[in-house]
Amino acid sequence: MLLIYSEEGGWESMSEDERTSAMKRYRAFTEELQAANAMVAADRLQPTGNATTVRVRNDELLVTDGPFAETKEQLGGYYLIEAESLDEATEWASKLPAVHHGTVEIRPIMQMPVEARS
Repeated sequence: MLLIYSEEGGWESMSEDERTSAMKRYRAFTEELQAANAMVAADRLQPTGNATTVRVRNDELLVTDGPFAETKEQLGGYYLIEAESLDEATEWASKLPAVHHGTVEIRPIMQMPVEARS
C-alpha cells in the first residue's frame, strides 16, 4: 500500500492552475498503474477534521472528533497496488506526484491465514 502524507491544507493553498496540473499528474499515474495491471484500489481521504477516533481504555469506549495524533503531515490518501518486490513498490512510489510535496510510505499488506478470514 502506498500511503500518501502531506501537509493538510496544502491542496487548498495551491492555485487553480497548480491543482489542475497536479490532478493531471495523478490521473497519468493512475492510468500507468492500470495499464500495468498493478492497481487494486485508490482513494483520497477527507480532511482530518472529519475524522473520528475510537479507543477502548479500561473497558470504556472513548470516541473523539479528529485524528489521534497532532502532526504536520496527515494521511490524505492511498493506492493499493500489486508489486512483486519492495524495489517495484519503490519505483511506483517514486512516480507518485505526492513525493514532490509530501511523503509516500510503502506499507506491505499482512496476509491473514485463511482460517482467520472466516
